Amino acid sequence: MPGKTTASHAGVKRKRDAGKLDRRESQSKSRRKSPSDHGHDPQAEILQLEAQILQSRKHYNNIATLIQTARQLEAENEAPILAVVALCRVFSRLLATGDMVKSKGMGEAEGVVASWLKERYKEFLEVLLGDFLQSESPPKQSVALTLLMRLVKQESKAQKDYDAKNGPLSQLVEKLLFLPVDDPNREEFAEKYFKQFDDIRYHTFRTIKNVMDLDLELPKRKLAATNSFSLLSSLDEVPKSQDDIQKFYIESKAKSPIPSLRAYKEKAQGAWLATMRSGLTKEQRKTVLAAFSHQIAPWFQYPEMLMDFLTDSYNVGGATSLLALSGLYYLISEKNLDYPSFYLKLYSLLDDGLLYSKHRSRFFRLLDTFMSSTHLPAALVASFVKRLSRLALHGPPAGIVVVIPWVYNMFKRHPACTFMMHREIRDPALEQTLQEEGLQDPFDMAEPDPMRSNAIESSVWELEALQTHYHPNVATLAKIISEQFTKRSYNLEDFLDHSYTALLDVELNRDLKKDPEVEFEIPKKIFTAEEEGLNPLGHLFMQVVGSQ
Repeated sequence: MPGKTTASHAGVKRKRDAGKLDRRESQSKSRRKSPSDHGHDPQAEILQLEAQILQSRKHYNNIATLIQTARQLEAENEAPILAVVALCRVFSRLLATGDMVKSKGMGEAEGVVASWLKERYKEFLEVLLGDFLQSESPPKQSVALTLLMRLVKQESKAQKDYDAKNGPLSQLVEKLLFLPVDDPNREEFAEKYFKQFDDIRYHTFRTIKNVMDLDLELPKRKLAATNSFSLLSSLDEVPKSQDDIQKFYIESKAKSPIPSLRAYKEKAQGAWLATMRSGLTKEQRKTVLAAFSHQIAPWFQYPEMLMDFLTDSYNVGGATSLLALSGLYYLISEKNLDYPSFYLKLYSLLDDGLLYSKHRSRFFRLLDTFMSSTHLPAALVASFVKRLSRLALHGPPAGIVVVIPWVYNMFKRHPACTFMMHREIRDPALEQTLQEEGLQDPFDMAEPDPMRSNAIESSVWELEALQTHYHPNVATLAKIISEQFTKRSYNLEDFLDHSYTALLDVELNRDLKKDPEVEFEIPKKIFTAEEEGLNPLGHLFMQVVGSQ
């Protein structure tokens, strides 16, 4: 024993046991015959198959074995995932060496091998796009997306004149458009690739248009349009010049994958138009309108193409019309859109639900811009002031505190309308009649034309009534109409983001100089009087019971 130990330390090799060697070789053969056998380590078997492929061409049949392993959808172990990862490495090596491409000087046998490898590559892509990407297993889906994008990069490196249109990228985007709406692959693709790289966006735009132009069945078209909309609406930044197009994922040896900024935007415009023509839901239409000015219109070479879409949305009414305002204003101010009935339609948006709308702040920002011109007719301005004052009578406190400073600013900007606050009556007979019989408000709330509503002949008695509003903040603010107009104007932004909760919190957290005096009597009985019989509430209760 000591002698053996010394020999080992001296570097002397021990002879292998022949019996053990035979057993190992037999085990290795059995593993190669059944790589899915649960009695062995699948990772070691797959790595061995991969190593053999890279060592010699005579082991290329192992590629078919790995594809067969990858198709084992019911496998309980990780063998399918390990197989596709190994296949990705194998085909990346083959793409780099050019073994899958036929050349002029290639022999017949080598040409057959190249064709066979190309067929196996297509089969491998089908496994990733079908079995894995559409699997219910999140790890498989994520692996498929990562490997497909890695193959896109490898193909671009290997081919001199690479066109992503004919590669895995177009197939991947097409598959993503027909996956279920809640599929996570699309969001991962958008976050990792679509929003990060200009060339991926460019080819995705092109694929979306090509898919949406197909003659699809209605359910498939609706699904593709919804998924396309989710992809397109995820983009926040729009390139403004050619210098902004710098992030590329595809490593092509040819010229830039994006010819020019104009071509870039034309692809985006085509994708948006194809998606919108496929039919948008009500919520999608609202999303488009909300993001039109800063997220969609900059992608269009000619945003005027969406004029009909905006005007139709503007005519829908309600929240949709409010959201269409910003898009219309963009076209009017930036593209010289002529819309003669703009103020007529704007006036019609002042309805009962305006002050309760969640888009109230957005609307008042735009309204303040639209009414900023001092050249607007006094009758038109008076109609807007009067109608909003009337709506404030039954509006929420958070909405009223926006209306009052806006009206103040309108009076400062349009002095001809200040007669609505104070108009002296110089005819003694008329003054006597008014004191005895009162005055009927000449303003016609039902008149759709603001130039014919007679608002300029009326007054803002509604704002004076708000001076006794139950909410102290509203009552205090309404008193500015009865005071001297010493303030130049109010900053509307200070009032737009108020809510009922915020106003209530201010009152609850206010420091009181003295405790309020509260005096009340707690009744001892609910329905009966202190002496005998029923009290008024008891009599009312008995009437209700008797009527039933």
